[in-house]
Formats: sequence, C-alpha cells, structure tokens
Amino acid sequence: MMELTRRRLLGAVGAGVAASALSAVPAKAATRIRHYWWGNPERDKRTFAVIETFQKANAGIEVSGETIGWGDYWTKMATQTAGRNMADLVQMDYRYLFEYVRRGALKPLDEYVGKSLMIKDFDQGPIAGGMVDGKLYALNIGSNSQVIVHNTRVFKEAGVDVDLINWTWDDFAKACEQITAKSGGKVKGSDDLSLMIEAFESWVRQNGREFYGADGKVAATVDDVASYWQMWADLRKKDVVRSKDKTVILDPPIAESGVAVGDTAMSHYWSNQLVGIQAVAKDKIGAAMVPHKKGGKPGQFIKPSMFMSLSRDTKDPESAIKYMNAWVTDPAITKILGLERGIPASKAVRDALAPGLNETEKLSVAYFDAIQSKVGALPLPAPKGAGEVRDAFMRIGTSVVLDRAKVKDAAEQFIADASDIVERAQ
Repeated sequence: MMELTRRRLLGAVGAGVAASALSAVPAKAATRIRHYWWGNPERDKRTFAVIETFQKANAGIEVSGETIGWGDYWTKMATQTAGRNMADLVQMDYRYLFEYVRRGALKPLDEYVGKSLMIKDFDQGPIAGGMVDGKLYALNIGSNSQVIVHNTRVFKEAGVDVDLINWTWDDFAKACEQITAKSGGKVKGSDDLSLMIEAFESWVRQNGREFYGADGKVAATVDDVASYWQMWADLRKKDVVRSKDKTVILDPPIAESGVAVGDTAMSHYWSNQLVGIQAVAKDKIGAAMVPHKKGGKPGQFIKPSMFMSLSRDTKDPESAIKYMNAWVTDPAITKILGLERGIPASKAVRDALAPGLNETEKLSVAYFDAIQSKVGALPLPAPKGAGEVRDAFMRIGTSVVLDRAKVKDAAEQFIADASDIVERAQ
C-alpha cells in the first residue's frame, strides 16, 4: 500500500483542483454568422444544402440562414439596417448596391481579396459591377439578363414560328393572339407586364434613353411611360394577356406565374431563374429575349444577377469572408449552386460545372451565349430612392390596369412622383 505523505497529499489535492479548474473552462463556442437572401423553394433548398456542406467542413462556424421572398426582402432589409441588426452577409442587387453603400450599411471587401477572398480568376466585368467609388462592396455570385420564358409546347401547338432572339414587339403581340385563339382562350399569350418596371426600363432604352440619367435623375419621359402602358392596355382589350386580378398581385412567387400554372404561354424573368421556373412548370420551357423595338436600340443588358455583401453589423468578418469565399471557390458548394443564381464569374467554376449541367442549365448557358451581341451596355446603378420609384410604378400602374386612371394622366403622375422621390432621396 502506498504511503500517503504530506507532499503527496498536497500534490494530489493540487492536481484535483487543477483538474476541476480545467473542467470548469467551457469549450470555445462556435462562431455564429447570419446569411440573409431573397429566395424561392429551389434557391432555398440549394442554399441550405450549401450551409450544411460548409458547416461540415468548418466545425467552428455556425451559419444561420434567413430567407424571404423578393417582395418583402427590401422592407425587412431597411428595417434591419435602421435597427443596426443586419445579417453578417446579405444578398444584394445591383439596383440597390449604391444606395446601401451610401447608407454606410456595407463594408468594402478589398482588404480580403487575394488573402481570404480568392477571386483572381473572375471576369473583370462581374468584378467591376460590384464596385462603388473604386472599392469592391459586392461579390458577384452569378451574371444574367432578362428573359421571356415561354411554354414550348403551347408555342408549337399555336404555330408560333419566329426568331425569339431577334423578334419585335409586333411579333410578340401576334404570338399572344395566335396562342389565345388556338387554345380557345384557355391559355393567354402572356402575363401582363404593365407593372414590371424591369421590362419598362428595356422599353426606355429601346427609345434611346436610360431610365435614370448620368446625374441620377429620372430621364424617362411621359411618352415612354404612356406608350408602354398603352401597349399593354391594347393587349388587355384584345383579351390576349393574363387577367387583371392576377396582374395586380405584386411580385408573385414563381410558382404562381402564368407559365408555371399553365394559364399563359409567356412570363418575364431573369435568366438565373430559369432553373427555378422549370422546377415548378408543367411543360418544358424555352428562353426568348425581351422583344426589340423595330429600329430601336438594344434594351437588355447583362448584369450581375445578384451579389453577396458583407454588412456593417458583422461581428466576425473573417468567418463571414471564409463562408463567402467558399461560395465561389469550393467545388462541392459551386456544384450545389449550379447556375440557379446566374452564370458563375469564374471560368474555372464554369468549366468544372459544364459536364454536369442538366437540360435547363444548358438552356441558360445557350441563351446567355446567344444574346451577347444583342445587348447594350450595363447602365449605371439606380440612385437612392429607386426602390420607392419601383413601388410607385406598380401602384400607379395598377390604377391603369384596373381602368381607374387614363394612361396619359397616370404616366404624367408617375414621372412627377418618380422625380420627386429621387430628388428627395439625395
């Protein structure tokens, strides 16, 4: 039996105290970062899969995903910004980038580039699109352009045979009439895009102007607005576009678009949404350009489909940047994302994805290639207040759709209101 001396006793006690002290020290808690994005079922599914994959490879970082539809996204973002409670990483749109930088809500990424944010092989265009005043505030996570999504079966049955890359608004109207007549009115030619300001902006560019001038003020004219709304009013009168009650639902989910539910043959979206639309559509979809104006200038442009930005409120920028970097460099993650958010800016990623693209993703790439020579230059970012201008376009346009206001009067009101909004926001 071991003799218990005073020295051994003190040593045993000391060791016990030390062990107790060590066991009392809690294990280091995982860093928690928040990621906020606007989504749809397909995008949400992929993003949560990305989060799961990232967390498995980075046990010390916990990512909390927060998603909401586009229509409510910016309202919640504005509330969080005002309350200084923004997520660490936010999905950002080109339209709002300058506005949020001017608010001081985003942190520049330049100090991380080449260190923990590895984007050396990115195309220069996508990088430039995320810069404000010479600093990088937004990481491009896909490029895209507008697209008229169409039901290929309905087009074929109606005998619509037209070059969908070079077609005109006259061709579009004729297709709407053919489709409606052939289906006996069961399928209308198109969703009514009266309230779609993105389509209207293409219309303005086709008229030789930008919606916003270089000075940030509204450059679109009353005639631009009136002619656009009148075109759709004429199509409504012929009953070849979707019903008014569906049109005035602002920012409906993809699953409720006419192409998805089968009551129209065409809808307007962005090319990065092709995957999500096909996932909910009953028939095979195709991709067409926004119709051109005969003799007009290019209306469409290629833009960053969306960005990821680092918010001012982040508590752990290093972990946030590590997560951001994984989105554009980790093969397991880029494979999950595919082309759902747009065409990747990294050639290495595009090359790696090519063999595994499904039919809809190949359609997206083929469409992107086909429009390259048919688009105009990327316009300057919209000025502060652009979100409110968009709301005004939908609100005033709704009065036209519901026959509560004459086209010319409503057009005059919109231009006046939009100009006031931009002026006040500066």
